[in-house]
Amino acid sequence: MKHYNKKMYEVKKPVDLNNLPEIKGYDFEKGFELDKFIQSLSTSGIQAANLGSAISLVNVMIREEAPIFMSFTANMISSGIREIISYLVKNKKVAVLCTSGGGVEEDAIKAHMPFRVGDFNAKGEMLFDAGVGRIGNIYTTNEHYSYFEFFIREVFEELLKQKKKDKLAITPSKICRMMGKLIGEKKEYNEECSYLYWAYKNSIPVYSPGIIDGAIGDIAYYFRKQNPDFVIDAVADHVNLIDYVVNCKKTAGIILGGGISKHYMLNSQIFREGFDYSVYISTATEHDASDSGGNQEEAISWAKIKPNAPRVKVYSEASIAFPLLVAASFAKK
Repeated sequence: MKHYNKKMYEVKKPVDLNNLPEIKGYDFEKGFELDKFIQSLSTSGIQAANLGSAISLVNVMIREEAPIFMSFTANMISSGIREIISYLVKNKKVAVLCTSGGGVEEDAIKAHMPFRVGDFNAKGEMLFDAGVGRIGNIYTTNEHYSYFEFFIREVFEELLKQKKKDKLAITPSKICRMMGKLIGEKKEYNEECSYLYWAYKNSIPVYSPGIIDGAIGDIAYYFRKQNPDFVIDAVADHVNLIDYVVNCKKTAGIILGGGISKHYMLNSQIFREGFDYSVYISTATEHDASDSGGNQEEAISWAKIKPNAPRVKVYSEASIAFPLLVAASFAKK
C-alpha cells in the first residue's frame, strides 16, 4: 500500500479563496437569455473566462471613448468575419484598421462575387485542375482574380492621375481608399458588405504595409513595367499613422491573429509608450518566439503596451470568439 507524505498537504499560509468568483457555467434548464449566457463566460474558466474578460474590456474601451486600432489577418476577410468588420466600420466603431494584402484584395473580390464553403481535406491537385483556390475550407476561383485584375488596374490608373494633379505619393492607404471609392461606384459590386467602401465613406484609414504580398503585388509588377512612375510609398503612411497616434490621449487595440498586421499596429504605439487597453484573439502561442504568438508581456517589453494597461489574450480561433465579443459589446451599444 502506498503511503502519502502528510507534509505535502500541510498548509503553511492559508489563503482565503472565497473572494474569487465560483466556477459555474450557464444553466440551460432556466431557458436561454443571451446576456446571461455571455455573463456566464467569465465564470466558466479556461478560455471562456478570457473571452468574458475581453468582452468586459472592450466595453471599457467603448465607455472611455478610446480610439480603437484594429488589426486582422486576411482570413478574416476570406471568412464571414468580413461582414462583422464592415458593420464596425460602417457604424464608426473603430478608428484605424490594418490588414495584410489579402485582407484588402479579398474584400473587393467578394464585393463582386462570393466565396464558397468548401472542405479542409480537398486534394490540392484536384482543385488546381478545376481552377479553384482554397483558403482553409473556403473556395475561390480563377474567375474571381480575373475580374480583380481589371478592377485593381483601374485603381492604379486613377491613383496615377491623382498623383499627377496633387504631386503627392501613392500609399497603401490611398490604394485602399480608391478601392473603396470604386466599389461604391460600380453597379455590379455590392458595397454594403465591403469594409473598404465604408472606410472610404467614413474617412477611416486602412493601412496595409504588406499590400504587395498577393494579387495586388502580382498585378503591380506588370503595371510598373508599363508605368515606371508608379511607386507605392509606405513611409508616407507610416508618418500619417504615427502623427495620429502621438496626438491620441488614449488608445485601444483589438488584435485578431498575428503577422504584419498585428506588429504594425503595435509598433505604432511605441511612439506614445504603448496601448492603454489591449485585446488579443489568436491561436498562436509564444513558445516559438514568433511575433504572431508573442504575448502581451512581450509587447510591454517593447513599449507597445503600457505596463499598467488592462489587457487580455483569448487563445481561440477568431471566427468563433470575435462574433461573440462584438455581440456583447459593440452591437449592444
